Amino acid sequence: ENDSDCCKDGKWYTTYKCSPPVSSQTKATLTLNSFEPDGDGGAPSECDNQYHSDDDPVVALSTGWYNNGKRCLNYINIHGNGKSVRAKVVDECDSTMGCDSDHDYQPPCPNNIVDASKAVWKALGVPESDWGGMDIYWSDTD
Repeated sequence: ENDSDCCKDGKWYTTYKCSPPVSSQTKATLTLNSFEPDGDGGAPSECDNQYHSDDDPVVALSTGWYNNGKRCLNYINIHGNGKSVRAKVVDECDSTMGCDSDHDYQPPCPNNIVDASKAVWKALGVPESDWGGMDIYWSDTD
């Protein structure tokens, strides 16, 4: 749906079990995901087994940051493009597995990804033509 990459036959993909340490300003790459039925996300969100509207600020975190669901349904602050937005963690961007139907045949997620709904990109004021990948900082909310 959002021009996501599909796995290529015979190509090997790097997998990760951990992510960079979390601080008050954790550097990450913001990517675009749909959490709706038939969206890029594939299966319903891990945290609540639900789909989520692209109009809601929701994110999936790389496996290490997702931390076995410890951040599930908590909010994080995302800083990028000179703005901030609060988004709810609803899913894992799986860094350990990919290339199957559960993962919409996409490669494993890198270990520094905040995979965000359209609402997050809109709230950060990023022009739609630039959606897809952007350097950001994020932190846990208090």
